[in-house]
Amino acid sequence: MKTPRLLMPYLRDLPADLLPLVEQIASLAMDLRWTWSHAGDAMWKIMDPQLWEQSENPFVVLQNLSYERLQTLNQNKEFRQYLDHLVKARNDYCSYGGWFGEVHGDVKLRGVAYFSMEYGLGKALPLYAGGLGVLAGDYLKAASDLAIPITAIGLLYQEGYFRQMLDTSGWQLEIYPYNDSSSLPLRPLLAHNGTWLSIPIELPGRTVQLHVWVAQVGRINLYLLDSNNPLNNALDRGITGKLYGGGEEVRLIQEIVLGIGGWRLIETLELAIDICHLNEGHAAFVTLERARCFAQKRQIDFQEALWATRPGNLFTTHTPVAAGFDTFPRELVMKYSQPYVKDPGMPLEELMAFGRSNRQDESEPFNMAYLAARTCGRINGVSRLHGQVSRNIFQKLYPRWPEREVPVTHVTNGVHVPSWDSPWADKIWTLFCGKGRWLGSEEALAAEIRKLDDTTLWTLCGQERADLIRYVRQRMQVLLGQRGADMEAVNQVDRILDPNVLTLGFARRFTAYKRPNLLLHDRERLARLLTRVDRPVQLVVAGKAHPADNEGKRFIQEWAQFSSRPDVRNHVVFLEDYDIALAQEMVQGVDVWINTPRRPWEASGTSGMKVLANGGLNLSELDGWWAEAYTPETGWALGDGHEHHEPGWDAVEAEQLYHLLEKEIVPMFYDRDASGIPGTWVARMRASMAHLAPQFSSNRMVREYVEQLYLPAAATFQHRTTPGSSAAQELRQWDEQLKKSWHEIHWGNLIISRDQEDWVFEVPVYLGGVSPEFVQIQLYADPVAEEPPVCETMQRGDEIPGAINGYLYKSRLNTDRVHTDFTPRCVPYHPDAHIPIESHLIHWWIGIMAP
Repeated sequence: MKTPRLLMPYLRDLPADLLPLVEQIASLAMDLRWTWSHAGDAMWKIMDPQLWEQSENPFVVLQNLSYERLQTLNQNKEFRQYLDHLVKARNDYCSYGGWFGEVHGDVKLRGVAYFSMEYGLGKALPLYAGGLGVLAGDYLKAASDLAIPITAIGLLYQEGYFRQMLDTSGWQLEIYPYNDSSSLPLRPLLAHNGTWLSIPIELPGRTVQLHVWVAQVGRINLYLLDSNNPLNNALDRGITGKLYGGGEEVRLIQEIVLGIGGWRLIETLELAIDICHLNEGHAAFVTLERARCFAQKRQIDFQEALWATRPGNLFTTHTPVAAGFDTFPRELVMKYSQPYVKDPGMPLEELMAFGRSNRQDESEPFNMAYLAARTCGRINGVSRLHGQVSRNIFQKLYPRWPEREVPVTHVTNGVHVPSWDSPWADKIWTLFCGKGRWLGSEEALAAEIRKLDDTTLWTLCGQERADLIRYVRQRMQVLLGQRGADMEAVNQVDRILDPNVLTLGFARRFTAYKRPNLLLHDRERLARLLTRVDRPVQLVVAGKAHPADNEGKRFIQEWAQFSSRPDVRNHVVFLEDYDIALAQEMVQGVDVWINTPRRPWEASGTSGMKVLANGGLNLSELDGWWAEAYTPETGWALGDGHEHHEPGWDAVEAEQLYHLLEKEIVPMFYDRDASGIPGTWVARMRASMAHLAPQFSSNRMVREYVEQLYLPAAATFQHRTTPGSSAAQELRQWDEQLKKSWHEIHWGNLIISRDQEDWVFEVPVYLGGVSPEFVQIQLYADPVAEEPPVCETMQRGDEIPGAINGYLYKSRLNTDRVHTDFTPRCVPYHPDAHIPIESHLIHWWIGIMAP
């Protein structure tokens, strides 16, 4: 790795004998692999314990070391050997072929470009707001571990998401610290001539130059676009000023920068990319820019270029309600689209139609998710339930298609276990499953974890809980000191929480649909539950509300005020400034993780997954990932697995929550055998660790993306874009012919008869100007009760005498279902097309049935 340019002035004055040492340390400090591979933690602590504790950023530690300290370290033989060992381990990691090379080395997947508005990799690089960014960070870490050929694209914000403080009443205050690029583990991306690489994007009346930074994430480069360039005007320098800040116009420009600027960076670097993976619809403009560039290179028009490139675009939606999609006014999108509709030969109104459910409705706002859905070859939700919800949301883009056939699949999210497991859990997993357990397939892990004995598991619980209590007390002491509390109050912190008491955790974004105050529905009942002398319970709570969400802030205030009550203050803490570092401490130390969203608004949720490897159990609504993960042997479920909109349902589930805690969870935790171990509780821990931790790891998630989505998409993309291929041109002509003549299709009478055990269906179809090779006539029946749906292709028979392009279609079915369940339909067909995502035309039979 090259020496960071920001260290260059420092290095110029460095004694020559220290240069090799600093370059070695810098190579480790600049690779964010240290956020999950903790072998180097001891080294950073040796270098400067105080700096490491304050910053948790090796790059900051290195920048602040004196020449004298460096000289001492350079003369320390043990330190140099330790450093050499870490450098070798990192080099071995990066050179090892990994899972992808071993399993798919012969597959031609040249590269995947992953686009996300935020990345949560660690405290040292605060470019995330919440779950979307943390998921993106875990994805990159797992992709690095598995050696997937990934390039990541994002934005460098001068101000990341806000830091949280509470005032004396418990009301949330927002603080926006400046991201000083000189102290971030980043390096400028240089052009061939040694200057800082700039990527131009056109905005009305001017061109903005974007600087590019590189964050090293193991084997993966994360490129961050930055508008804070002195060559830009003051307004444009602020485009990447704040994550999700600045109003809808700035938000639109940020998404132009991410999508269009991101693809131009790929073109500039001449990266071979098969798949553009959009982590949410924010980056959807990349699909248009990719097609535009392809059209220029091949000297074809935009529509043909889109047919060629669409299969290489993948859209992952995380949104459980249509209102959550980014939308922009028509006038605003038209204003910023002007520079981009000249070259591709695509009228502005045609561009606008990509972002509307009804292409002809000019009053409809421009929807980024609809743009992504129409320009991507595959769409996926982030849990099985969310896939179902998303098919309902996107059905309006596929009018008259059954909801189950709307082309949205799912890949359930996972978490990068090495980033979230405790040191104690890591030792156990290493002992029983080996160091490489998260570097490939995880199928064999369950059998090994089942071998864990009760004593080992219960000891793990105690060690992790004690660590969490220690951390909470330290954090509260610092917080009280900053508030100017007296020494008596500071000293009382040592009485907060108890390392031997059942510990519940609840932390997330505070917003209405997550129902963060469901536990406070009956405060007195909760207080009695917490303070029972023989079976006490304690609760650690954290979370932020969006700066504009006053209802969410009120929820936080209620928790802050409840936790300050004299009768419960030693049993409940609300920890300010929820971030990755705090989340890591909480998921490693709680016994039960609570999650209370209103179904089906939790697309996936990953916080509860993070406790699994640490032996924590889940008490959660049957929503998101828990709807497919829950079994009675591994945790507890809220709700009945259905959606409820009645006003009193929250009270019903609050009662269920209290009942589960009082009658099942608390008694099970305190029901001990002669050796002091709660055998039933430990059995649940073992089952959860064995069955769920491997299944909901990002290891499994990334492998599914590769095998289920990337590889087939790459094969189709390469087929359509190989020089000399006519596939895209043929598909474009096929599509135009269908659209031109589809209205000419009509049906004759449907004749249904019995032939022994079979139903026989016959129907005349008059195709007009549509070639019979361009369609399929299918016999379709919806699923009923336990019966699956049926879709049978009908066979084309003889031409109908006297008809132009009319044929008799026939199908024979052996089924117990009644004949009235079945309806013929006409759908587009081409061996290279994906239906209905690339053509949603459909024509259902309407006529007379003659059995």
